[in-house]
Amino acid sequence: MQTLPTELVSLLGSSLFGSTVRLLSFSLMARHRERLFKLYHKKLTMTSIEQARKAPQSGLQLTRRAIALLAVFSIILLPKLIAIFKPEIPIAIGYSQLSDGFLFFSSACEKIRWSQFHGLVITPLDTHLLSAIIGLYFGSALVDFKA
Repeated sequence: MQTLPTELVSLLGSSLFGSTVRLLSFSLMARHRERLFKLYHKKLTMTSIEQARKAPQSGLQLTRRAIALLAVFSIILLPKLIAIFKPEIPIAIGYSQLSDGFLFFSSACEKIRWSQFHGLVITPLDTHLLSAIIGLYFGSALVDFKA
């Protein structure tokens, strides 16, 4: 039975070990470069955030405030005021209702049903919409990033 010479085994082993160490060092250098790029990107992001904070206000808060107040007035308050001061005018409210399908030939589908009411009506849509508007408006005003 023939065996490999010791020099050949040593050559193959050292070549395999050397290539493994070299690949590992390339991987570590790539990770190092990636971390440097992330730090550089974070530094760029922080400088752009600081520049945005130092920029003069362009009326964005006033515009957002006007949109929120107009939405609250036209969607929530106007139908309520009409119901109080002109109770003879009906208020139409649409809400979704799930209708069954025909046996196994079709699936259930969602249809919008419209109903007319007289007087003061508070719908789930009113409460959801008002909470969404207040949450968006006041939530964005409360959050202040101080990094």
